[in-house]
Amino acid sequence: MSDATVGNTLSIKVIAGSTREGRFSRTAAEWIGKELMKREEVSAELLDLRDYDLPFFNEAVTPSSKQEPYKHAAVARFTGKIAGGDAFVIVTPEYNHGTSGVLKNAMDWVYQEWNNKPVAFVSYGSVGGARAVEQLRLIAVELQMAPIRNAIHIPGDQYFPVLSGKADVQELFAKLQKPVDLMIIQLLWWAKALKNARGGG
Repeated sequence: MSDATVGNTLSIKVIAGSTREGRFSRTAAEWIGKELMKREEVSAELLDLRDYDLPFFNEAVTPSSKQEPYKHAAVARFTGKIAGGDAFVIVTPEYNHGTSGVLKNAMDWVYQEWNNKPVAFVSYGSVGGARAVEQLRLIAVELQMAPIRNAIHIPGDQYFPVLSGKADVQELFAKLQKPVDLMIIQLLWWAKALKNARGGG
């Protein structure tokens, strides 16, 4: 791969936002990653929060005010991954009308590295995880991100049969092909525009 090709590649990080047993987020994140990798200008990487043993945020200095990286090894590793991303897809469950605690905590550890980058959402739950995404949009704006309009909401009547083994997950994903394509088109448009604006294009 030439330097010119590398410079034009968009690095998209897909975050699996649940760490519980039997979670669906890893499966959905791997699916979205494969869809992104169909685009020749994209390099997609899965960030599984199980791989980052992040403590509850407890620093005296907030991420927006920090002058040097936090010293906790998992935090530094996660922050480095976020810094290297041009855009993000966050896969979230819905718990009690909101997102997961582990995902909120992971987002709270980082600030500058999120700034001026777009984010898309894939959610699942009783109302397609829509309430979790609404919460995440507010958080993303506060992190100076650009949450895009198009999202994937997988409703409970489609998600729960897959979770219980009564339906095929690939059939579920096939039904979502058109909205996934539209979401990716929109995410890449914003990723290119904001990368250029940051001076990275």
